[in-house]
Amino acid sequence: MARIVQKYGGTSVSNADRIRNVAQRVLSTRSKGNDVVVVVSAMGDTTDHLIALAHQICKNPDEREMDLLLSTGELVSSALLAMALRNIGQEAVSLSGLQAGIKTEARFGRARITSIDPKRIIKELDKGRVVIVAGFQGFTDELDVTTLGRGGSDTTAVALSASLEAARCERFTDVEGVYTADPRIVPEARKLKDISYDEMLELASYGAKVMHPRAVELGGVYNVPIFVASSFNSAPGTLIHGDALMEPGNKLRGIAHDSDMAKVTVLGVPDRPGVAAALFEPMCAAQIRMDTIVQNTSTSGVTDLTFTVAQGDLHKAIQKVEPAIKELGAKGWTSDEKLAKISIVGSAMKKTPGYAARAFQTLYEVGVNIEMLTTSEIRITAIIDKTRVVDATRALHKAFGLDSLDKDQG
Repeated sequence: MARIVQKYGGTSVSNADRIRNVAQRVLSTRSKGNDVVVVVSAMGDTTDHLIALAHQICKNPDEREMDLLLSTGELVSSALLAMALRNIGQEAVSLSGLQAGIKTEARFGRARITSIDPKRIIKELDKGRVVIVAGFQGFTDELDVTTLGRGGSDTTAVALSASLEAARCERFTDVEGVYTADPRIVPEARKLKDISYDEMLELASYGAKVMHPRAVELGGVYNVPIFVASSFNSAPGTLIHGDALMEPGNKLRGIAHDSDMAKVTVLGVPDRPGVAAALFEPMCAAQIRMDTIVQNTSTSGVTDLTFTVAQGDLHKAIQKVEPAIKELGAKGWTSDEKLAKISIVGSAMKKTPGYAARAFQTLYEVGVNIEMLTTSEIRITAIIDKTRVVDATRALHKAFGLDSLDKDQG
């Protein structure tokens, strides 16, 4: 008998019919002799509706109360799924993050899991029950409810898989797996049979929405195989694991894009030690994630420094750096919200030269200008005009032969 953790996203439980469909899928897995733990997201757009409601009540809602409010969405899904399972003859119990023993740091909105005590879950499994855990949430030492940030239910599922030593984590959503690019903008995109943790982490971190980056990171750390598939059909999905095989020809694994970004350039910064710390420490304290950071060559003792943030953090970032700009005697700042990033990802880059040259030539041929660049061992990311994302993605997908793979190869 295997222990399996399944996670169902918001679209999979968006209404009563879909919840009943999920219950049948869970029952099918349980009937094969497996212990099953299910993690669910809030129904459909519930979280967005709760956020909007909170802001109708108060312009700046208290973070603690906001987390308590947002956690209710997953509780609703959990209880309804438990009812659906009981209705078809399978004993089930729903648990909140606190009841499931998911402990987090005391940071509201973006808490990280610090430990999991799975005793209650194991006790319920031993009774022959399916255990449904509300995703996206945990509790602090003071028993305050915290949330893990958008996509946090993925993290809940993988963390529980590690704690319970599950055979694997199954992540069911409205797509059939991991594709070589977003199939909504590249119709020729192909589904991968498998992909490594490192490659999936790069794709997820730079725009692929199929998995939350933190969940992939945890999967890699604890060697939890993650299977991504659709909750609406039985099509084969994609396995994220540590031993993914490269396809013939050492081709790239995928292309990711992200249009949710903005650029800030601090002008005329004195070129001396401590300047970068003075600019970035206030943003780090405000939990603003900076992605690409570029400092130009110093001229006459001054330089320009550019960094990118999520669009939603732009105003806050400027508020945090303006006092430092004045204190340092810099000339000022400029910003640009009309940018996006596009990334090519593949472990083949470690051993095979020429990927950067081909990518740059491809973008040149379709008239896409590169504003900034950032790389890792297995990724090349270009910052480009937001309006050219579709053209750039399609061109790169074709240039690297990703659209010529046999269907479902990988």
